[in-house]
Amino acid sequence: MFSASILLQILACALYNNWWPMLSALMYVVVPMPCLFFGGGSTQFLTSREGGGWINAAKFLTGASAVGSIAIPAILRHANLIETGAMFIEFTSFFILVCTVLCFHRASLDEDW
Repeated sequence: MFSASILLQILACALYNNWWPMLSALMYVVVPMPCLFFGGGSTQFLTSREGGGWINAAKFLTGASAVGSIAIPAILRHANLIETGAMFIEFTSFFILVCTVLCFHRASLDEDW
């Protein structure tokens, strides 16, 4: 699923001969960074109510970068830098990436694996 997401990301650029949509690929790299730096590599802190300032900062940064993954293609389309088809391919790519992360998170919570 992750490979399909990256493939759609590249296709959104290659089909329309415009590489501006690759800016949202930067957000794919930024989204897990708060988990790595502030959460100890675990996603468990995102659903917990406990935590101090650093945990709340990690939650905020994760949410802001996830929203940025959707906002960047929309802003690029509004500025007429990318085509509408590229924007929808970007949205599909992000949706598949989110499904991949949720499946991975669910699998990591199961102790049967």
